Amino acid sequence: MGREFLWSFEHCVRSWAYIGLFCLAGCGYQFAGQSDLFPKDVHSIYVEPFLNRTRDIGAGNEITSALRSEFYRRGQLQLVDQPDRADAILSGVVRNFDSLTASVNGNDEVLQYDATLIVDATFRRREPSEILWRGQSMRLNEIYAGSRAAVVTTSSKFQNQTLNTSDVRQLTDIQLTETESRRMREDLIERFARELHQRLMEMF
Repeated sequence: MGREFLWSFEHCVRSWAYIGLFCLAGCGYQFAGQSDLFPKDVHSIYVEPFLNRTRDIGAGNEITSALRSEFYRRGQLQLVDQPDRADAILSGVVRNFDSLTASVNGNDEVLQYDATLIVDATFRRREPSEILWRGQSMRLNEIYAGSRAAVVTTSSKFQNQTLNTSDVRQLTDIQLTETESRRMREDLIERFARELHQRLMEMF
C-alpha cells in the first residue's frame, strides 16, 4: 500500500512538471537567448570591424573586440575569423561616444558627467546577401562622478567597484574623474556587447 501511494504521488508530480513545461512552451516562454525568429541555417558569424565616426580614438576597435569576446563566450554561434567562412556577418558604426556635463555645484564645478554611446548595427546573411536584422541608433547612457562630492560610497554601484572609500579620499577630483571615465568606458562597451548579443539572438 505504501509503495503504491508513493508511486502515485511521484507519478502526479512528474505529470504536473510535464504539464508545466508544455504550458511554458505553449505560452511563448523560451530559454534565454533562443528565438524562433532566428534563422535556422545561420550557425557561424563574423564580426566585422565597426567603423568609428566619433572623436573617441579606438572606440570602434574596442567595441568590435568586446562583441567578438561575447559571441565566443556565449557559444550559440561559431565565431570565425574570416568573412567567407561565416553564414552571417555583423557590422556596425559607432555614431557617438561622448560625455556631457550632467550636474554642477554652486560654483559651476562639475559634479557629474553623462556618457552616451550610440551605435548602428546590421546583421546580414552572407550568401545570398540579405539583411536579417538591423538596430539603428542603439543608445546606452551612464552617469559618472566628476567630483568626490558626487560619489555615494554607500551605493551598491560604488561597492561593486575596485575603488574603496579611502581611495576616494586620496584622489584629487581630476584623478577621480579620469578613473571613473575609464570605468564608465569599459562598463558601457561591455553592456553594449551583452545587449546587442541578446537583441540579435532574440531578433528584436
